[in-house]
Amino acid sequence: MTIFLILAPYGAYSFLMLVTSATMSVFAASAICLATIAVDVACGRSVKILAAGSAVVFAAIGLYLALLDPQLGTLGVKLSVDIGIFALSLGSILLRRPFTLQYALESVPAETAAMPGFLTANYVITGAWTVAALLMAAANLVLLYVPGLPLWTSLAVAFAARNSAIYFTKWYPEYRQIKYGTAARALPTVLPTAR
Repeated sequence: MTIFLILAPYGAYSFLMLVTSATMSVFAASAICLATIAVDVACGRSVKILAAGSAVVFAAIGLYLALLDPQLGTLGVKLSVDIGIFALSLGSILLRRPFTLQYALESVPAETAAMPGFLTANYVITGAWTVAALLMAAANLVLLYVPGLPLWTSLAVAFAARNSAIYFTKWYPEYRQIKYGTAARALPTVLPTAR
């Protein structure tokens, strides 16, 4: 259920961008983010930085489209979303609260969360997602300013960046467990698109 809650806004946004306007797509994604926050609160979980920040990013882009520039193209919208997610991810690191930490704290025992490597692992994994968001934004930026490039190049970069972050999210805790032994057992593995 956690993965569904994490992925739902992004999946809806991506699908709706294919079948309806960008404005409707981002407002729907924002509403879904708010719904996932409501589910977390109803289940006694914390409000996640990623969900709340994504709701704001999607809503801000929607308001921009509705009030200022309804002609912003699909690439401009995708670039805006990628930059917003990059800013959320990097901001969580700079504020010393990597966004993955909230998911991890809710999925591991307290003794695991108290281990010295636990916070470091969250910084590293959040860093991987930050790099992935940066690569996706860069691919859309290049496509926006080099219109002769085929659309599939941006899609390939986004696919590779996202899937690399997913793989890293699964691999890194296992690597730490092997490297540091049982003391690293059960490091965070619950992340935005992991599992």
